[in-house]
Amino acid sequence: MLRKYMFLMNIFIGVGAVLPAVAQTFPSKSIRFLVGFAPGGSTDIVARMIAQEMSKSIGQQVVVDNRPGAGGNIAAEIATKAPPDGHTIFACTTGVFAIQPFLYSKLPYDPEKGFAHITQTGSLPYIVVTHPSLPAKNIREFIAVAKTRPGEINYASSGVGTASHLSAAYFATVAGLKLVHVPYKGSGQIMGDLIGGQVVMLFDQPVSSMPHVKAGKLRVLGISSGKRFVTMQDIPTVAEQGVPGFEAISWAGACAPGGTPKPVVDRLYSEIAKVLKLPDIRNRLLRDGIEPVGSTPEQFMAHTKREAVKWGKVVKDSGARID
Repeated sequence: MLRKYMFLMNIFIGVGAVLPAVAQTFPSKSIRFLVGFAPGGSTDIVARMIAQEMSKSIGQQVVVDNRPGAGGNIAAEIATKAPPDGHTIFACTTGVFAIQPFLYSKLPYDPEKGFAHITQTGSLPYIVVTHPSLPAKNIREFIAVAKTRPGEINYASSGVGTASHLSAAYFATVAGLKLVHVPYKGSGQIMGDLIGGQVVMLFDQPVSSMPHVKAGKLRVLGISSGKRFVTMQDIPTVAEQGVPGFEAISWAGACAPGGTPKPVVDRLYSEIAKVLKLPDIRNRLLRDGIEPVGSTPEQFMAHTKREAVKWGKVVKDSGARID
């Protein structure tokens, strides 16, 4: 009995010695940072900032690998099938954890077991923008106009089931409005049609729309965050304009394949959180309407679970479905 006990203890001690060693030798080669969207979007911008700074601090290259398509599902599948050694990380988003599981009857990845949470990198509120021809200068006026024209006012999105679609659908539901959804395949085509007046409203990321607002081509009515954004204090929230409690925020984070050893996850968390605290990085993100976060793996996991509950209901109420 004593021999068996000593044998098990030696195994336990041996495993305990291996795990810190893994963290000490990691990374042993370049790290691939998978992004499920094309270059130039907010998720890609954040990933590239992190990759550039991490490459300096860890002694290995961090290379961004864009694999766009299916709302991030293609990159998510690649990430979950990669070796769980920390040398592949994935720019996980609201869609992967909180929207796609309710849109699709079957996913190519397991949102619960397929990933190891590292950290939430950023929080991205939307601004509500309209074509200037619409007789509304704020959210209250928009609601008033929309209620007199049920089923006549349209809004654009970057696709069925995307965060921009569901944020607008959520707004319409809680405000008691009947709006018409016009889905697009990407933000580039949306902006041309919005400026041209073919569509009149959009929940969009500030980095895309604010230049057109400043040029007088679009009008901003409000922002979807729970409180005013630090670099856009002059834009009132939707909540404070007659829709109490409204909040619709997209977010991005970093995940590793499920089964990645915790010491490696902790090392990645430490490195990414350190980047997000750099004054230059923080200021650049805030300027683009992205609030840096840097939460712990445990905090990030709890956040994704809360978001899944919220957006799962929004998806169900919207009737959106992709099979």
